[in-house]
Amino acid sequence: MIPPKPATRPRRVRLWRYLRLFRQDILASQPAHLYRARMAEFRTPFFRSYLINEPHLIDLLLKERPRDFPKSGRIAEGLRPLLGGSVFLTNGAVWERQRRIIDPAFEGGRLRDTFPAMWDAGTAAVARLGPRADGTPVEIEAETSHAAADVIFRTLFSIPITHHLATEVFARFRAYQRRQPLLNLAAFIPLPRWLPRFHARATRQNARAIRALIERLTAERMAAICEGRAPDDLAEKAAAEAAAVLGDTPDFAAVARLTVTRDIFREALRLYPPVPMMVRETTRPERFRDRNIAPGAQIVLSPWHLHRHERHWQNPDAFDPGRWATEEGRASARCAWLPFSAGPRVCTGAGFAMIEGPLLLAMILRAFRLSTVPGHAPVPVAHLTVRARDGIHLALTPRQSG
Repeated sequence: MIPPKPATRPRRVRLWRYLRLFRQDILASQPAHLYRARMAEFRTPFFRSYLINEPHLIDLLLKERPRDFPKSGRIAEGLRPLLGGSVFLTNGAVWERQRRIIDPAFEGGRLRDTFPAMWDAGTAAVARLGPRADGTPVEIEAETSHAAADVIFRTLFSIPITHHLATEVFARFRAYQRRQPLLNLAAFIPLPRWLPRFHARATRQNARAIRALIERLTAERMAAICEGRAPDDLAEKAAAEAAAVLGDTPDFAAVARLTVTRDIFREALRLYPPVPMMVRETTRPERFRDRNIAPGAQIVLSPWHLHRHERHWQNPDAFDPGRWATEEGRASARCAWLPFSAGPRVCTGAGFAMIEGPLLLAMILRAFRLSTVPGHAPVPVAHLTVRARDGIHLALTPRQSG
């Protein structure tokens, strides 16, 4: 099965056309040869960037010498209205202090403690979908975002998220992504730090609304203290596994036995990594693959291309969860699978996600059969994260119990 994949642009285009394509969709603005290249160079009048698909160079940047390759300040220009000085953008001592505060909440032992909250969120998601499981289309991206937000609320605030709030956060974040390009003018033209940055009114409004929602909920609580569809036989196999493994009450040990579901989730993350590209910046002269790299160059690590790279994966565009049970597939994953980044800056919630994702998927597949909706094939696009351009529409029907 070959799931949806964006078109590519010609290898050579004028800069202004590239910027226009990039603003519309990061993925479709890239040329096809990046799925084969070990390294590629891009030039602009103001800086050079290099896309790296070589596993040992990726390890060098992310694991061996991460201090020499901080997060790019150019990318931060487009993200700062929403993220401000968060751990996603900071470097150096500030980032280290933030991670010391955050990391203990996601340590291995804590996953067992938060598992009941994940279970309750999954149960609530199945209950919400039940009345809509009549074979008519359901915009599943909004529903899965609701479920993910519910897990966060239950684990951080010990309360479920309301339907109204989940809908508002999803709508605001979708609007922010569609209106705010990852690279704006300040990202291309070096501007002094003291010069004010200007963003579209809608961008500022959406960023303020999202921050206000989060700040309000945090204050109140402190005061109170996937996408493409699996083939039918695979979905049935996962549903049977869920029915056999999951009981009616939370059982943390059961997640380890969801092998089929976990491989489906891994394969979905391979084909549709949430963050399509990560950008680092060189701080001193480097030499990669016989090329001299000057300080200030932008180094692009692209999970999107790495996960579909023809040199690293067999049949890279195919949805094949079975690859994860083979030694060849596991070897590819060790060098060319990084949906959560790697090294010191690996996503602090990676372990959390690898419990939550398979669990929610298993609970939904145990309760419902999913089918695609004719005329509604999802088209993946990326602005800040990978999403479906027009949503993901699936039809749900209840499974017969017993």
